[in-house]
Amino acid sequence: MGKKHICILSGAGMSADSGLRTFRDSNGLWKQYRFEEIASPRAWEATPDLVHEFYNMRRTQLGKVEPNAGHKALACLEDKYEVSIVTQNVDDLHERAGSSNILHLHGELRKARSDKNPDYVVDVEYGKLSVDDKCPDGHMLRPHIVWFGESVDAFDDAIEIVSSCDILIIIGTSLQVYPAASLMNYTSPEAEIYYIDPKAEQNLNLPNVKCIVGKASDKVPELVRELVRKDC
Repeated sequence: MGKKHICILSGAGMSADSGLRTFRDSNGLWKQYRFEEIASPRAWEATPDLVHEFYNMRRTQLGKVEPNAGHKALACLEDKYEVSIVTQNVDDLHERAGSSNILHLHGELRKARSDKNPDYVVDVEYGKLSVDDKCPDGHMLRPHIVWFGESVDAFDDAIEIVSSCDILIIIGTSLQVYPAASLMNYTSPEAEIYYIDPKAEQNLNLPNVKCIVGKASDKVPELVRELVRKDC
């Protein structure tokens, strides 16, 4: 019999414990920026310099933080389980913690792509981009991020992953961002579902979901130890 399949659905709270600012909390980025100004195709057309400034700032911040205990614990799950991570986060903290199978729903900070050809994607690491950075065909490089008003092209792949899992662990998301918030509806009736978040019981109240109230860096390692012991 093969390994059980665990799917992780991670959101901003997963990375907040590493020091990355979220968007929706009381001191979140949306309090400082309006998404229409920095995270939409219209913003890119009108003020590409401002868009680059925002994502350069985020990329610089990302280079200064490290994966937290929650990220590292998820990487350890691969010793006992087949693990797939579907993340709403655009950072690389899952990768740096050692997880090997990660699907980014909303893009990646450390990549850029042509603003005319979505298949042309390049690594930018933690460096800065400007309007002077161009593709070989002369078009501008834009952040490799799914902006408001754009389709989440990876969603079908995410559905396939979630529908095949034995255990779904939802971490650090308010379950307010769609379509990602609907992914739990694609689990099989037999799947176990855990939800870790400081507001877990407020955000979700379903009999088939075990809510674990707390921060990812505290509660994810605890759950990982429980799951590893259970299947030893």
